[in-house]
Amino acid sequence: MKIAVTTIAFSANDFLVNLINKSFSSVKYNEKGKRLNSEELIQFLSDAEVAIIGLDEIDTEILKKLPNLKCIVKFGVGLNNIDLEACKNRNIIIGWEGGVNRMAVAEITLGFMISLSRNIFSSSNKMSRGIWKKNGGKSLSELTIGIIGLGNIGKEIAKLLKPFGAKILAFDIIDYTEYCVSNNIHFVSKLYLLQHSDLITIHTPLDHSTINLIDKPAFNLMNKKPYIINTARGGIIDENALIEAVNSKKIKGAALDVYKNEPLLNESIYQSEKIICTPHISGNSYDAVIKMGISSINFVKKYYFERHKKI
Repeated sequence: MKIAVTTIAFSANDFLVNLINKSFSSVKYNEKGKRLNSEELIQFLSDAEVAIIGLDEIDTEILKKLPNLKCIVKFGVGLNNIDLEACKNRNIIIGWEGGVNRMAVAEITLGFMISLSRNIFSSSNKMSRGIWKKNGGKSLSELTIGIIGLGNIGKEIAKLLKPFGAKILAFDIIDYTEYCVSNNIHFVSKLYLLQHSDLITIHTPLDHSTINLIDKPAFNLMNKKPYIINTARGGIIDENALIEAVNSKKIKGAALDVYKNEPLLNESIYQSEKIICTPHISGNSYDAVIKMGISSINFVKKYYFERHKKI
């Protein structure tokens, strides 16, 4: 059985490479150190029965050119980059595990919260230009923090925030009223959250219902000029509307780890002194990479056992 690993983090991790090589003899890795474009992806996966992928776009046109592909295993969380209907039509098995990197994402989100609210990022930028300006911002305990999306990561964020004593608002399309009551979280409407939060953090999937979830009208509703954080998926925030909101001071600033197009090329985003930018690293702590890799390998083993009746 031929296996192809497109994800860079897995391919560069000696522990994971050695681990999967103990079980399977025909595995190839992405050694280019960059995300593959469509043509490169098709060539790389051309003879693979199983693909372990990260953020690679797997759509109908690509699948048409991969007749050998029988199983796609997601390294990480979120399936928005895979055409699930096309896979279903081809009887391609999808393997993934939700929440496997939730702590890593929650930790970096908390780091963004502190960096924004306490002016760490902006003060560092000023210091690099020789500007000494003492402004320690506000403690998290002074803020009302809005969590959009109360799934695995949203819940982890709420847990990490408890010691800080911040007031927490949450919105989700799923009714988490009972959970919120038990955890001192205020379960509110999206409108209420946008209007009453000092800081908003997003933790939803990317699908047809969340594309540009935070757009110009949403920014116009943010009465308290909050900070906004996105460690979920690019495309959930309208980036042009974000830049306008920052420049017009409708929001105080932002922290982004994900973007509509990656790598990020939009200079107006990464050159802004009010926007923290990181290259999609929130789910890629060393521990998270290992956990995601082991989960992926276990799915490959499960597929092999069920398809070939042996490990």
